[in-house]
Amino acid sequence: MKPISLLLVLLASAAPVHAQSDPATEPTVVAVGKAMPAVVNINTERILKRQVRDESDDLYNFFYGKMRPPRMARQTVQSLGSGFLVDASGYIVTNEHVVERAADLKISVTTNDGKSYEARYITGDRETDLAFIKIDGEKPFPFIELSDLSPGLLGQTVLVLGNPLGYGSSVARGILSARNRAVTVGQNDYKGLIQTDAAINPGNSGGPVIDLNAKLVGISSVKMAFTPQGVPTQGIGFAIPAETVREKVREFTKTAATKKAPRPAGDQTLAGKYFGLTLQDLTPELAESLGFNGEGGVVVGGVEAKSPAAQAGMTEGLIVVGVGRYDVTAVKQIEDLLEAIATDSLVDWTVSISSRVRGRMIRQLRTITLKAR
Repeated sequence: MKPISLLLVLLASAAPVHAQSDPATEPTVVAVGKAMPAVVNINTERILKRQVRDESDDLYNFFYGKMRPPRMARQTVQSLGSGFLVDASGYIVTNEHVVERAADLKISVTTNDGKSYEARYITGDRETDLAFIKIDGEKPFPFIELSDLSPGLLGQTVLVLGNPLGYGSSVARGILSARNRAVTVGQNDYKGLIQTDAAINPGNSGGPVIDLNAKLVGISSVKMAFTPQGVPTQGIGFAIPAETVREKVREFTKTAATKKAPRPAGDQTLAGKYFGLTLQDLTPELAESLGFNGEGGVVVGGVEAKSPAAQAGMTEGLIVVGVGRYDVTAVKQIEDLLEAIATDSLVDWTVSISSRVRGRMIRQLRTITLKAR
């Protein structure tokens, strides 16, 4: 037995020591290297206007016996998101909520090589939360191919690429946790989403979710931080599936070819009725920037010149808190109410106007009546 044991020891000691695997060949690294050049950072800038009043207005009204013309303050609101190129000519797909509903909308895109471009909005779809924008360059852009998608198998490794919290070119790793999820965010219902435990944070919205072959799994959309009951959650993020993305991109491409793209969701036409208004959901950050401390409401992001809204006295920066006899908290809720209103009907809009009286901000409500066209 001793010779055999000695032989085994000698064979074991003679076995070659394998070199440590090269990180550059890891599947995750290779996949990121293929897809990341097509990922872009998106910065949108919204210019909002709001009426400003203080004690001098009240003194003017008292001494001159008439109302001083309103003074407008401009408020710049910025938001970050992600997207990715889907062809060499510069078309980009992202989330509609990243680029929607803004007056004087400015969309800046930074590609992975650090170059900046001004993008133009082509079209979008609020129901699927997808949008199409375009940049122009001198050379063909790298892009993610939509003809060959990931199989999207439960448990497969997925990578989230994007611009979380403004940190560009970031990668998060996880698995595909579930399919066909339904999520409600505010007044919006999203269906048919995929679920992942890979980290999705503000700024990731619109960025690609890929597999280890760099094939598209979906587009980052929503992260669940708390349950409806207020219980904190971990590792639950949602993305729009790749099949939906490919289908909508085909539609968007046809729209782009006609050069007659519809206005962004929430533009001057609401539920098929024309008022000349652009509306925007009121986020906590936007409410703070506008000095609004009330609950609910929707911001008037823009008013078209000579429109019914402009002629009735609507101005940018006003906060709509009611339509008819209903309190409103979201643009979608307003559109649902307007669906039941016939053309040429008179609609009462209740708006909140803040003024400063003796050092205190006073909130006043005013009703503006518009005719639905």
